[in-house]
Amino acid sequence: MVTIQLNQYNNDWYKPGSTVKKIFWYFTNMLFFKTLLPYPSSFKIKLLKLFGAKIGQRVVIKPNVNIKYPWFLTIGDDCWIGEGGWIDNLAKVSIGSNVILSQDAYLLTGSHDYTKKSFDLMIGEIILEDGVWIGAKAIVCPNVTCRSHSVLAVGSVATKNMKAFGVYQGNPAIYKRMREIK
Repeated sequence: MVTIQLNQYNNDWYKPGSTVKKIFWYFTNMLFFKTLLPYPSSFKIKLLKLFGAKIGQRVVIKPNVNIKYPWFLTIGDDCWIGEGGWIDNLAKVSIGSNVILSQDAYLLTGSHDYTKKSFDLMIGEIILEDGVWIGAKAIVCPNVTCRSHSVLAVGSVATKNMKAFGVYQGNPAIYKRMREIK
């Protein structure tokens, strides 16, 4: 029987940015984002843009938000990112306009191939189209697109694409009903 051999793990192919850039971002993230100090969103947005993020107008970023690599991040207008949100973007994350990431929501772009003894790194983009709501403590997995105005309920895990205006719940999240906006 073949077993996992972590000494064979090698992700040399993955180069998300220079070491200097990653170190500067690490300390910026810890000091101004992953903190309970309520720095203004406008200040945080300037920092994100300085590191290559594309950010729209009137974006609200609450305290204690963790962002892996801002140079892989695009956010549209009028979005909210709640306390404890984690954008673990080893790959590109595109967030449309009027999107809500509730408290402790997790956007996860990386995983590992558990079928390989070397436990290879796998990455995949995430797209949240306009009007999407990711509920508190919900997780969006790599290679998932949440179509326009879809909802991922609290504590749910999106492992597959979500259709427009669909409400999804569970682990893995399944379609429950249409979202009706009045």
